Amino acid sequence: MIVGILKEIKVLENRVCMVPSGVATMIANGHKVVVEKDAGSGAGYPDADFIAAGATIGDTPADVYAAADMVMHVKEPQPSEYAMIREGQIVFTYLHLAADLPQTEALIKAKSINIAYETIEKEDGSLPLLVPMSEVAGRMATQEGAKYLEMPQGGMGILLGGVKGVAPATVVVIGGGVVGINAAKMAAGLGAQVYILDTNLERLAYLDDIMPKNVFPIMSNPAILKEYVNKADLVIGAVLIPGAKAPKLITREMLKDMKDGSVIVDVAIDQGGCIETSKATTHADPTFVVEGVVHYCVANMPGAVAKTSTLALTNATLPYAVEIANKGWKKACRENIEIARGLNVVEGKITYKAVAEAFKFDYTPAADVIK
Repeated sequence: MIVGILKEIKVLENRVCMVPSGVATMIANGHKVVVEKDAGSGAGYPDADFIAAGATIGDTPADVYAAADMVMHVKEPQPSEYAMIREGQIVFTYLHLAADLPQTEALIKAKSINIAYETIEKEDGSLPLLVPMSEVAGRMATQEGAKYLEMPQGGMGILLGGVKGVAPATVVVIGGGVVGINAAKMAAGLGAQVYILDTNLERLAYLDDIMPKNVFPIMSNPAILKEYVNKADLVIGAVLIPGAKAPKLITREMLKDMKDGSVIVDVAIDQGGCIETSKATTHADPTFVVEGVVHYCVANMPGAVAKTSTLALTNATLPYAVEIANKGWKKACRENIEIARGLNVVEGKITYKAVAEAFKFDYTPAADVIK
């Protein structure tokens, strides 16, 4: 199989979906790899490193799309790429389709095979290709929240951990998954008073066992959520429903009771955001203010730490990419249910239920297309 590695084109997105050692692994398995020119330069991998690993360089994205049987990205294909995607071509990347109707329609029209990193799922319900970037995003959420609490950044001017004789900031994390755990640990490590809200009692018990003493797991409901958001200096939205649009848990009305200069970091923005007032922003223009509350809603947060993120992502994605390339997508899906769960749009049919429900489109079970 010919595997294409594309350069990321979102604003200030410097990750690359495969490092040179990954290319060498692909080639050792009998495949060819075409890497778009400068695809890895932002993460510290010049073209010469990919060539040394055995790849060829494509000058443009069109060259890579034209040559490859499977194309790989980090972020979803952008509108400028839609027309390049061929019928039957495998697209393997983060897609987040439930919050992106234009992309969903484009992939249906292309009749390509679209496998989403974020919906590949193990038997225990874990999401192995989402975990590494969720770890990064969770830790970054606290870092960015702390920065935007500073007055020059529009915040109220509060230090997350306080100092002797001065109370620390109150951090409220909504969601006790991978993002929430990492955000809470970072905030706790800086000395903040942290409340982590979730609706799963077993999860809360687990969090109570593993979290530092300044982290308090709380059973959430609408009244409790409102109470804790009102007293928060920093709110981190870490809600995830795999493959589906995020629920809007914090309303605009709730913002009116929040402190002026408080900060919201909506990590769920890739899936539409869990704050009613959220809209996707970029690293170049990351924040906006609504009702006196600073919103940080960057849709590709891990792109800011491209070296760490690229290595973490390749470690997770490469075994799946090799299996798809070695077996072909149908056989790989038949033999590995985790990959089959990653199928989102196949040959013009939506094969992931949450995506179909988001747009009221027809749903075709993945089992029907891998026979």
